[in-house]
Amino acid sequence: MENEKVINNSNNTSALYSTSLFLKFLIPSIIGLFLFVIPLPYGDNFTIGVGVMADWFRGNWGEMLPGFMTIVVAVSAVLTVVALALKPAFITGNEFWRKLLMPSAFWTISRILGAIFILMTYLEIGPAAITSRATGGTILFDLMPTLATWFFFSGFLLPLLMDFGSMDYFGTLIRKFMRPLFLVPGRSAIDAVASWIGSGPVGVVITNKQYQAGYYTTKEASIIAVCFSLVSLPFAVVVAGFLKISHVFLQFYGAISIASLAAALILPRIYPLRSKKSDYHPTSTSRIQEEVPEGRTLHQYAVERGVMRAKEARAPHYLAADGIRTVVDVYVGLMPLVMAWGTIALIVTEYTPIFTWASYPFILILQALNVPGAVEAAPALVVGFADMFLPSILVANLEFEMTRFIIGAVSFTQLIYMTETGAVILRSDIPISFRELAIIFLERTLITLPIVVLIANLVY
Repeated sequence: MENEKVINNSNNTSALYSTSLFLKFLIPSIIGLFLFVIPLPYGDNFTIGVGVMADWFRGNWGEMLPGFMTIVVAVSAVLTVVALALKPAFITGNEFWRKLLMPSAFWTISRILGAIFILMTYLEIGPAAITSRATGGTILFDLMPTLATWFFFSGFLLPLLMDFGSMDYFGTLIRKFMRPLFLVPGRSAIDAVASWIGSGPVGVVITNKQYQAGYYTTKEASIIAVCFSLVSLPFAVVVAGFLKISHVFLQFYGAISIASLAAALILPRIYPLRSKKSDYHPTSTSRIQEEVPEGRTLHQYAVERGVMRAKEARAPHYLAADGIRTVVDVYVGLMPLVMAWGTIALIVTEYTPIFTWASYPFILILQALNVPGAVEAAPALVVGFADMFLPSILVANLEFEMTRFIIGAVSFTQLIYMTETGAVILRSDIPISFRELAIIFLERTLITLPIVVLIANLVY
């Protein structure tokens, strides 16, 4: 038949897939790549399709988002308390709602704190330590609108990237590089690119969904979440401009990329990632298969894997329902955590010397590396654990451009930020604890700092 192509399966028997099935793989995959992976010119910068949508939405309705998120976080706390107190049958009998509205004590307390902080901040009542633009105001008016829009569009559009074969196709093509270097499947490269070009938290969401579906083991999902979910390229442009180093942006982002790749090579082979189990999510049934059977080229098998994955894709209304559940889960489950612990982290940074004390060992390290302004710059290496933008704020007025370059680049390579990526990881099914995130943050800092300093010396 003219509209059919022949592929051979692993036992060399023939199987047919129609042109329509091939197009079912090709068209959504291309759209998904433009939405989440391929950088597009946007203004003076580059971003991805979802980023364009998010910016457009914030440009038109951004002023309404803080009020909307205040309602969401407050309702989240109320529904959680009511569900835990009354235990209604329609919640206890539904896995999604039970998991969402009847969480552990830690998550319950986080939601209550988040509701209290967000109401105080939005209504401008209570102590300035909570409500000021340096603390709760930063989270509510700057961070949460960005997360809300990115996650809204991502929640509905991620199936175009995940469910129609593009990850299977590219993963099969590059598996031979990803597995020996980073101990992860080839499809994880899509997670990495979605993070680097688009958004780190979106990369974590992709990883978590792949883990839930059985395409990653516990160890693989852990590696991908803390090695590949970097802050996006568009944000790097913003930070470079803020630090007044835009004239060396290519070198700046090159340093971020090289140092991050080095961390991705080392971290899977040391504690705590090395000790993660190679089992699968308890509810998953799928298992990844990227080995090329005999009788087919790598590209032929990659196409076959993509087409067969697209064949399994569910109808649009099921995917839309999944999107609604994803958005609700993020808004109700994650946003209160971001508000609660992001505000606390910024209060600690702004009003206590804790991060300054913790930075003393880094003064010695920076001095040993001959970094100018080591004493002033050292606290910036620690506060990144709280929020990704804090290090840049601390060194923005530092006279040494080389030091601004170093701190800005390292703040990206650290990756674990409790107001964003760290919170998303803790909220996910990937079994990484807060203590392990803190250890990984320190490991990433110690691994990437010398590399960034070396590149900075070449630049300056």
